[in-house]
Amino acid sequence: MIRFVPALVIAAAFTLLPAAAQIDEAPKVHVRFIPEADSVAAGGTIAVALEENIRPGWHTYWSNPGDAGAPTEIQWTLPAGWSASSIEWPYPKKLPVGPLMDYGYEGNTWLLLKITAPKVAAIGSTAQLKAAVSWLVCREVCIPEDASLTLPLRVTAHPGLPDGNTARQFQMARARIPVASPWPVRYALNDTLDLFVAAPELSHARPVSAVFFPMSGREIKSTAPQTLGFTSDGLLLTLTPSRKFNPGSPLAGVLVLTSADGSTQALNVDAGAGFVPRPALFASDMTFVLALLFALLGGVILNLMPCVLPILAMKALAVASHAGAGRKAIRSEGLAYGAGAILSFVALGLVLVALRAGGAAVGWGFQLQEPAVVGCFALLMVAVGLNFSGVYEIAPIPAGDALTRRSGVAGNFFTGALAVAVAAPCTVPFMATAVGYALTQSALIAISVFAILGVGFAAPFLLLGFWPVLQRLLPRPGAWMITLRQILAFPMYAAAAWLVWVLGLQTDANGVGLVLVAMVTMAFALWLWGKTRLLSPRGRTFGTALALAVFLASLAPLAALRHGGVSQSGQPVRTALSTTIPSEPFTQARLGELRRAHRAIFVNATAAWCITCLVNDERVLSDAEVKTAFARQRVAYLLADWTNRNSEITALLQAQGRSGVPLYLYYAPGAADAKILSQVLTVREVTSTIESGNGS
Repeated sequence: MIRFVPALVIAAAFTLLPAAAQIDEAPKVHVRFIPEADSVAAGGTIAVALEENIRPGWHTYWSNPGDAGAPTEIQWTLPAGWSASSIEWPYPKKLPVGPLMDYGYEGNTWLLLKITAPKVAAIGSTAQLKAAVSWLVCREVCIPEDASLTLPLRVTAHPGLPDGNTARQFQMARARIPVASPWPVRYALNDTLDLFVAAPELSHARPVSAVFFPMSGREIKSTAPQTLGFTSDGLLLTLTPSRKFNPGSPLAGVLVLTSADGSTQALNVDAGAGFVPRPALFASDMTFVLALLFALLGGVILNLMPCVLPILAMKALAVASHAGAGRKAIRSEGLAYGAGAILSFVALGLVLVALRAGGAAVGWGFQLQEPAVVGCFALLMVAVGLNFSGVYEIAPIPAGDALTRRSGVAGNFFTGALAVAVAAPCTVPFMATAVGYALTQSALIAISVFAILGVGFAAPFLLLGFWPVLQRLLPRPGAWMITLRQILAFPMYAAAAWLVWVLGLQTDANGVGLVLVAMVTMAFALWLWGKTRLLSPRGRTFGTALALAVFLASLAPLAALRHGGVSQSGQPVRTALSTTIPSEPFTQARLGELRRAHRAIFVNATAAWCITCLVNDERVLSDAEVKTAFARQRVAYLLADWTNRNSEITALLQAQGRSGVPLYLYYAPGAADAKILSQVLTVREVTSTIESGNGS
């Protein structure tokens, strides 16, 4: 109780006694221990969470409580040989209470720690670990509370495995634990206390807010505002020093950065004194007009990228269908295709902006990080392929002179929308910069950039509709179009096979089985619909109803698709992307360790659903010359697999001003920042970058 006295006295100084009298005596915080697994191996370690369920309006405290308060404490009573680590504190939030500023937690909070069993623990026994937990909970008044808890742990020969829900909860809890800053941090003390993070990528990414929490309450005035600014080579946070600050001593604490999408990154910093440049203007180097130009160029280039190859079949067939049509018809179809592409880019942009505004850590290509969406795309590719193969016809086209009939406005609109859906996971030169800029701006500016991106993507078809010279280059119609249509079904089937492979990496064999069952059922529905088109009106109606029922049944298995398990580090249990160069999973902590060790580092941010990434992996990163360069220069290879959502990889992309993959970074030994390589790699670029030794 003695440690709570200062907080209680200060709180009473600005709290009305009648308010205190109205506080009910029921506990304000309910606590319990949650082990990550149901057992621990003899001599092994298990993670345990102390869960605090805090009543709305109340809060508990961080390790440094701020101006008043006291952190949660755990006093263990352990059997002989057992040990418990100290608490791993998640980053807190600022909690103003009257004239004071507290650092603490609200709602549901997990405080993590580790329990280690002795090597001599008897296999099959159950240890009863007892703990006295005490905490201070405050609103207008502060109340000390405590509880006696018992944690039973069964000892086994091998470590226990967490269930899926528990693994996800621990993953989210670990995501709130600060990691070592991958960038050097220093400060200068003048009239203000200027904290400088030497990170050009943060200068480009422009976090919308930064909050520094000192490890002790003596360095800064906690109630004073913290002003965020940027220089050309880093981030500058201006603080107000307290009179107790000791100039020249290290400044330790946690720096919490928040991006425009609401995602956060918490860094442990230990800043030394040193010169800090003054902040530059807050305006971005990228202007709105330049972003629109980059979006236009990026949209045009996107037509040439490998990730668009599966949809080139539909584009080629649409081009062939223009043959023999008049200029007005060609123009209307070009406009229809353009409308489908532009509106689809705008729709994707709206969804992406809305999700990021809601706090979701998503980026470009986010839709293919969901297994159900991947399954739907796979079914769509099969449906298109079956249509090309003649299994069914949405609008039957007989042979002969009808070959000259145009595919129609609706068909071209659908083609444009489908092209965007398949191309969206990829980013290309110019486009990556434009989208990265858009997602840090207002919704109106962001949607404008996405719309111009759609204009660039649709430009080839739009030019075809409005430039008569190009129209004269179209081949004459003929029976060859039916053969071409059938041949072009096979890229659709290949795309479906690729998507099923992606789905297998995201889920498991059961997930693949579900989507294969859905494909067979859908194929039967489409065949049934096609076979009943020539029946009587009653037969067609019955066939349509039956085919629709079977088709809806084919979609049911997709609802059961779920992500596979995740490891304790948050990485997928299976390695989604193989590499012939020895690699390890990317984490900010591992990147920081390697940089402090002055190792050369190559970071490959990639995903199984990104065809550009796969082509680069196969043609460049698997090349013998590249592998030799990696080995000769002892390059640490970090694989940032973004096939499934990963907040750390999303933060890495945002720090480089990007919103999607691929992204290739090379950190030369001891370099302050990374060199960004081209999105379409070449062997020469990779080897020359590595062999130069400085990333230049």
